[in-house]
Amino acid sequence: MKKYSIQKSPFVVPTDDGKVIKEHFGNATNGNKNMSLAHMIAPPGWSEPFQTPEFEEYTFIIKGKKQFNIDGEIVVLSAGESIKLEKNIRVQYSNPFDEPCEYLAICTPAFSMDLVNRENE
Repeated sequence: MKKYSIQKSPFVVPTDDGKVIKEHFGNATNGNKNMSLAHMIAPPGWSEPFQTPEFEEYTFIIKGKKQFNIDGEIVVLSAGESIKLEKNIRVQYSNPFDEPCEYLAICTPAFSMDLVNRENE
């Protein structure tokens, strides 16, 4: 039995806001509930409502910039920077900039809409 897995066909999460989400490992691809790894592209002007995820999230910016509103504190990351967000903090993700933001996100436990707790828009 192989001691590794190569992902060549990530699960493309359907969205209606222009964001591209490709889960390489996690609930949707291989049933892993412990962690998820996703490659994402957030278009210019994109944002999500505030949420309080019940998972830790690690984000690494590949290209562009991404803005985080963490309990009222604005944090902007640029290419080559990363952040770890603890679970159960109130956060809003956005890309108010003129270029797309490409990034990787790792969630532990794995991302699930049941664990997001989004506020009304």
